[in-house]
Amino acid sequence: MLDLETILRDRSGEKCELCGATEGLAVYQVEPSDGSAEQSILLCDTCRTLLENPMENVSHWHCLNDTIWSPEPAVQAMAYRILRQIASEGWPQDMLDMLYLDPSVLEWAEAGLEEVNQPEVRDANGTLLHEGDSVTIIKDLPVKGAGFTAKQGTTVKNIRMVADDPTHIQGRVNGTMIYLKTEFLKKL
Repeated sequence: MLDLETILRDRSGEKCELCGATEGLAVYQVEPSDGSAEQSILLCDTCRTLLENPMENVSHWHCLNDTIWSPEPAVQAMAYRILRQIASEGWPQDMLDMLYLDPSVLEWAEAGLEEVNQPEVRDANGTLLHEGDSVTIIKDLPVKGAGFTAKQGTTVKNIRMVADDPTHIQGRVNGTMIYLKTEFLKKL
């Protein structure tokens, strides 16, 4: 019978399942895990170290552009968790927007994320906003650097919270991800 590390080395082709590195490989349990190969991945020293603080070297995680398409649920779950933790950088959120995970994999990936204490975010009427809500812009807003105005009445779907800033949210307007002040928004 093959041991766990041998199974993972065969599955990964002797490479880190997140970045593709070939040195310093070791088994990593994707919690909550039963210790099986299906709930484990093979990681290099760099990826294992950065898991404690993914923001320490955000550019390393560009490798996840390929990783998110892995057929292995454990790799998908780990990539999703990392992208969620660094989503404030902008490009990770774009990857998350493209990503589809089987509902059971998404539930597993979400279960492993540490809860972040987000401050309450409220719209212009004082209504509590949550990640994924839809809002309407209540005033024409010039968008600096983008060359357009976000028009009053525009609906912004699937909003994202901005870490530690209850006065702003992120949302897509005219195909561009922008920051919007909550005082100019109304929840739908």
